[in-house]
Amino acid sequence: MIGGGQGAFIGAVHRMAAALDGLYELTAGAFSSNPDTSRATGQELGLAPDRVYGSYQELIAQEAQRPANGRVQVISIVTPNHLHFAPAKLALESGFDVVLDKPMTFSLAEAKELRSVVAATGRRLCLTHTYTGYPMLKEARQLVASGELGAIRKVYVEYPQGWLSNFEEGGSNKQAAWRTDPARSGVAGSMGDIGTHAFNLLEYVSGLQTTQLCADINTVVPGRQLDDDGAVLLRLTGGASGVLVATQVAAGEENNVRLRIYGEKGGLDWQQADANTLLVKWLDRPTEIRRTGAGYLSAAARHNSRIPAGHPEGYLEAFANLYRNFALTLLAEQTGQPASPEAQDYPGIEDGMRGMAFIENVIASGRSAQKWTEFTV
Repeated sequence: MIGGGQGAFIGAVHRMAAALDGLYELTAGAFSSNPDTSRATGQELGLAPDRVYGSYQELIAQEAQRPANGRVQVISIVTPNHLHFAPAKLALESGFDVVLDKPMTFSLAEAKELRSVVAATGRRLCLTHTYTGYPMLKEARQLVASGELGAIRKVYVEYPQGWLSNFEEGGSNKQAAWRTDPARSGVAGSMGDIGTHAFNLLEYVSGLQTTQLCADINTVVPGRQLDDDGAVLLRLTGGASGVLVATQVAAGEENNVRLRIYGEKGGLDWQQADANTLLVKWLDRPTEIRRTGAGYLSAAARHNSRIPAGHPEGYLEAFANLYRNFALTLLAEQTGQPASPEAQDYPGIEDGMRGMAFIENVIASGRSAQKWTEFTV
């Protein structure tokens, strides 16, 4: 692992997710740019002292020199946005597969270069767009792809948070400090942090791609350097249209991501506050309530469930599904067997490319006087 040292939030989440199915063992790390903090974190995690490094460069160089059966196989990168590209590039070029936190890079230009590195090295990259790991969103995706809803006409996705309703970056809040800093976060605030999740979810489940957008981007809290609120109108392939809302100043809101998709014959409705439930609404018959763990669900939904119906599976399990599917794909490759379609269903380099394109297009649209702008990658 690169990053995720003492005081970091997402590193611990990655470690829990990776450990859930017993397919990974954390054996090495460069957990901080401060070597002392890295060593202290490694000691807390019970790692051998000689596998705890003072920098990501040292980690990759030293691990690459170990014999094939004694080096790490996957490097998980959980640093702030500006420190995604360089370690990911070096890890891939040094022969390691990579799990990378989102957004994929600091800029679209870096994303394009990283895609070239993946292609040139033949290594694999998993991008942790967590919400795609939920079983009922797998079910929703299969339902849309089956054509049962008819041609898709309208998509709504929203991600409301309230934790940045005040000027939190002015104090000791480490998460607020880097996520609102353009030098570390990039050109976007809320649209890069949570808007990319909403965008990825919209395209993943609907199977459609954005072709044009019209964005209203706001910075509500005085003194803040990046956007903390925004709404985007979207035009999608196939003639559908969409609405995306991402805000971090909705006081009292937590993380209730919600997705609604409507076709000619019916629609679907999912929200993280009740993640085990998918509502399927029909034009000519009563609404269905589909539940995680049920035998009537698609193979994709069943593959990403671990326990019987009625036992809640949540954020950590969804996160773990990305790690598990990535591991199953890598293990299948090692045996020369093709991985199952369910195992190969994890976000990757192309998702990262479109996510970075979303960030740059949406910020450009928000600054432009032109109503609609082309979505360019």
